Amino acid sequence: MRELRQQDVEDITTGASFMGAGGGGDPYVGKLMAKVAIAKGQPVKLISVDDVDPDAIYAPVACMGAPSVMTEKFPKGDEFQRVLNAVAERRHQKIGGIFPIEAGGVNSMIPLVLSAQTGIPVVDVDSMGRAFPELQMTTLHLAGVTVSPMAITDEKGNLGLLETVTDKWAELLARDMTVELGATAVVSLFSTTGKMLQQVGVHGILTKCQRLGQVVRQHSRGRQWQLEQIHQLTGSFHLFDGKVVDVSQTTAGGFNHGQITVEGLKDFAGHQLVIDYQNENLIAKLDDRVVTSVPDLICLADIDSLTPFTAEDIRYGKRLSVFGLPCDPQWRTTKGLVTVGPRYFGYDFDYVPVEQLVTEGR
Repeated sequence: MRELRQQDVEDITTGASFMGAGGGGDPYVGKLMAKVAIAKGQPVKLISVDDVDPDAIYAPVACMGAPSVMTEKFPKGDEFQRVLNAVAERRHQKIGGIFPIEAGGVNSMIPLVLSAQTGIPVVDVDSMGRAFPELQMTTLHLAGVTVSPMAITDEKGNLGLLETVTDKWAELLARDMTVELGATAVVSLFSTTGKMLQQVGVHGILTKCQRLGQVVRQHSRGRQWQLEQIHQLTGSFHLFDGKVVDVSQTTAGGFNHGQITVEGLKDFAGHQLVIDYQNENLIAKLDDRVVTSVPDLICLADIDSLTPFTAEDIRYGKRLSVFGLPCDPQWRTTKGLVTVGPRYFGYDFDYVPVEQLVTEGR
């Protein structure tokens, strides 16, 4: 167990924004909430997933909805305890710890906020190893853990409890509720045993994000050093450098949908990269050839500092470096690809690992 301080929060936020693959919410909002909560509350205790009680119950708390809306309608602060208490009451069991459902600028921070408010420890694990747009897209779902009981609330105090026959039904019903609640909501779901977290959780995600944040913070050591460190931490491939020349985005059905077009710079001059996203980046095409697709990660960062960008941060003229990262191996299984592969999102091609696509393109 270790306690997280203000600088740790800064670094985790940066790294989680990188690992969020363009989604997971505005990192500034998440960082601000966590730092204020720690200043007002208790120290945040981070424990390794190896040290959890196998028989105790652990649960994530997260924001759901369109990330762009969260910049204007962010949580009031009491929602996190409300949904966690609702799940505990429905299960008739005490929650032994909390964990982020995904890596992302907001959703990696919410467990830290809740821990500072309540003293409940945070487990260094998540259920995606990145961020995905729909709530059933977790390694817990792949292992047969159910969403239910799921609690959903908003800043006004509205509270709902869902018991659904499938995880996809929970996504559909909760998404409609989120839209009615103003396109964002707070949820708790996929409560499970410590043993299950040990078996199928993505271990050490917050520590990994913290180390990535430390690398980005040390930009004075040079871009090449940063690139080498990021590669060692994530297995990343540097796909592209360029300037954003077009961005389109709509908000519909509780999601951000859009496309980013980047014209090449430096070694990539004369080439074009196009990225599609639904909250998170889905596919990247270099001159009409797919170079990365879900479930692998497409991560965007400032071309000079390598500070990560979420998809809704992207504006005309921004200069980007684009990275492809291998996903957690659980997503490369048959059930994983049915759940989050390119065909699920409507693309007419099969998944090919980023490392194979990069090798074939050379």
